[in-house]
Amino acid sequence: MTKVAIVYHSGYGHTKKQAEAVQAGAAAVAGASVDLIAINAEGNIADAEWETLSAADAIIFGSPTYMGTVSWQFKKFADASSKPWFSQQWKDKIGAAFTNSATMNGDKLSTLHYLFTLGMQHSMVWVGTGLMPANSKAAQRNDINFVGSFSGLMAQSPSDSSPEEGPLPGDLETAKLFGKRVVETAAKFKK
Repeated sequence: MTKVAIVYHSGYGHTKKQAEAVQAGAAAVAGASVDLIAINAEGNIADAEWETLSAADAIIFGSPTYMGTVSWQFKKFADASSKPWFSQQWKDKIGAAFTNSATMNGDKLSTLHYLFTLGMQHSMVWVGTGLMPANSKAAQRNDINFVGSFSGLMAQSPSDSSPEEGPLPGDLETAKLFGKRVVETAAKFKK
């Protein structure tokens, strides 16, 4: 059994939808056990959820991009992770991350760099998307990895869209492939 925990914050519901797509892709892999952990509006998770993170083989971080970085709620969670950091509880776990913002760029890479740095602080082994970008003239908005990210998963949801309208289907399919890749990588490291 490969245990994966997806810990994320979602302010408006778009990042939650992205997290659920990552979960669906991860759970589709035989032998995967996937827990979805939502950081609440106050930036907290339950004690049992900290234990879930400690027991996981892989941890996937997720946050919307607000003002060029993670939400304050995710940052509060990250600061609270200094407890497992001190005892290196997450050392050598697989780490990965995703983010969503209203614009195509939206400084999402800054958010992924923050999440990568958090993973490196915890001595994790980082996994990117492993997906080529859809960057030809024939590319369509709903192609896999249209946003063109390598270091982590990116999605775009228009600022006036509901979670039912965004992220778009191509971004959600990319999220499923990303979840699958993280589980498969974690399984290789367990051997």
